[in-house]
Amino acid sequence: MKEKDIFRVNGFVGVAFELILVVAAGFLFWQFTLYQNPAMIIGFIILALIATVLATGFTIIQPNQAKVFTLFGSYLGVIKKEGFWVSIPLTLRKNVSLRVLNFNSDKLKVNDLEGNPIEIAAVVVYKVVDSAKAVFDVEDYRGFVHTQSETGLRHIASQYPYDNFNNDYEISLRQHSDEVGDELTRDLQRRLQVAGVEIIEARIMHLAYSSEIAHSMLQRQQARAVLAARKVIVDGAVSMVKSAIDQLSSEGVVELDEEKKAQMVNNLMVALVSDKGNQPIVNTGSIY
Repeated sequence: MKEKDIFRVNGFVGVAFELILVVAAGFLFWQFTLYQNPAMIIGFIILALIATVLATGFTIIQPNQAKVFTLFGSYLGVIKKEGFWVSIPLTLRKNVSLRVLNFNSDKLKVNDLEGNPIEIAAVVVYKVVDSAKAVFDVEDYRGFVHTQSETGLRHIASQYPYDNFNNDYEISLRQHSDEVGDELTRDLQRRLQVAGVEIIEARIMHLAYSSEIAHSMLQRQQARAVLAARKVIVDGAVSMVKSAIDQLSSEGVVELDEEKKAQMVNNLMVALVSDKGNQPIVNTGSIY
C-alpha cells in the first residue's frame, strides 16, 4: 500500500455549488406548490439528494494531519494539505497524525554481550511519513512502534558489553552512548519501514547493572580506579627515586654501594607510595 493523493476541490467552491443546488431545489419546490407539476417535485427530489450526498464530501484537514479515504472498502487516497476541502462523497475517513511523537520505553532486563544482566531503557522520537502504510499495513502503528522498539533495544543491548574494562571491544554501552544510539536508530528504521514511520532519533536514557550484580560491578569499577591511581603513583615514585640517586651520585654527596642503593630505593618507595603518613627514623650511626 502506497500513499497517493485523492481528488479534492476547495471547500468554499463546494459550498457555493451546494448553495446553488439548495436554491434551485427550493425554487422547484415553490413552483410545484404553485402549478402542481409532477416534474417540478421530481426535480426537487433529485437536487435535494445531490445536495445531501455532496454535503458528505466536505472535510477539514488540520496542520500536520492526514486523512485516509476509503469507499466501500476500496482505498482512494489521502489528503495531507491543511485546509477546507470537498472530495468524493460517502467515503470513510481515518485521521493520522503527522506530528513528531515520542515515547519512553519500559526498563528492560537483558544480558549484554558478556552475559551480564543489565537494565536498559530508551527514548524514541518518530513520525508518520506514509499514512497509507500506517493505516493499512499494520493493525495499530503506535503499538507496532512500541513493540518493535523494545525488540530492537533488546537486540542492540545484546550486541555490546556494558563497559569496556580491558579494552577488548571498540564500543561499549556506557562509554559510547552516541554510537549505540545511532545504531539503534538505524535498526529501528529497518524494522518500522513497513509501517510508514520515520525514526528521527533513538537514545538510551537509562543504563544500569541489574540489582543482583550491581554491588559486585561497583566494587570492580572501584578496584579499577584504585589500580589506575596506584599505577600513576608508582610511575611517579620510580622517576623521583631514580632522579634522587642519580643526583646524589653525580654531585658526590655520598658514595653508595649496591646494598645502600637498594636500601635507599626501598625506603624512598615506601615513603612515596604509601597512602598513610610515615614517621621518619633518623639513623645517627653506630655506637661501635
